[in-house]
Amino acid sequence: MRLAAAQWLARDGTPRRPMWRPGALRQVVIGYALDGLDEGRAWRRDFAPVFDLPAPVARLAQHAFTELLNNAVDHSGGTRVTVSVRQTPLQLQLLVSDDGCGLFDRIAGAHAIDEPRLAMAELAKGRLTTQPDRHRGHGLFFVARTADVLDLRANGAAFQHRGWDPARWHDGRPLDAAGTSVYAAFALDTTRTLEGAMREHAADPGRLDLDRTTVPMALLADADGVLESRALARRAAARLEGFREAVLDFTGVRAVGHGFADELFRVQARRGDGLPLRTLAAGPEVAAVIAGASTAA
Repeated sequence: MRLAAAQWLARDGTPRRPMWRPGALRQVVIGYALDGLDEGRAWRRDFAPVFDLPAPVARLAQHAFTELLNNAVDHSGGTRVTVSVRQTPLQLQLLVSDDGCGLFDRIAGAHAIDEPRLAMAELAKGRLTTQPDRHRGHGLFFVARTADVLDLRANGAAFQHRGWDPARWHDGRPLDAAGTSVYAAFALDTTRTLEGAMREHAADPGRLDLDRTTVPMALLADADGVLESRALARRAAARLEGFREAVLDFTGVRAVGHGFADELFRVQARRGDGLPLRTLAAGPEVAAVIAGASTAA
């Protein structure tokens, strides 16, 4: 009766001959060795049969599960991963935690970006991978944009992406644990779809590729919301030539220096093969500095 009251079990039948079935609450937690792990088989065999999900949510869950688990297999350098999937009356919640070196240490080694906030800014752009011969850097990007909440924790740093605030990444609560931990939650009545997210970031509707990106400039700013150095401007512009459209989101940025603006909107813009740099949420003072740099000879 306690399990029924807690919604782990649902009761059918008659009072004298009750019949029990899984309730609205369901959970599976499994630890795997990473060596030789087949993430698709793990989903089909160990998780998918347990849950009762609307078809759109099942599609998002399968995509997130296989992408995050494959990231642990291919990138973590660890030996084990623990996967937890929990269904509540309102959400599906997924947690993938490995014992590897940690995502931000991996990025530091592959791309020489040794500050987690700068690495997170690169991840937020998309198309960042430590194994370009095998991956295109799309997995985590699209999981973040289809989930209602995504928490990413590694190497003493934590960031959160929220579906109702899609242009920003927020500071999260770090974990005192090795490896990388990624949590994703999907509302059971979500209207998001993987194909919709892909169309939103595709410049050509007939070719669903990651062509449009948004750079969360607040991740590059200091604690006071200021962007000052030319080096940060070069970081903001890094890899944008691989996209067809780029939006620089200045939400949370209080001020920009003249050197930063000149480097980004004059010097780097000339090297960007004509890539248009659009701005979003720039306040009056920030917009004025940008305008001055953009029109400089």
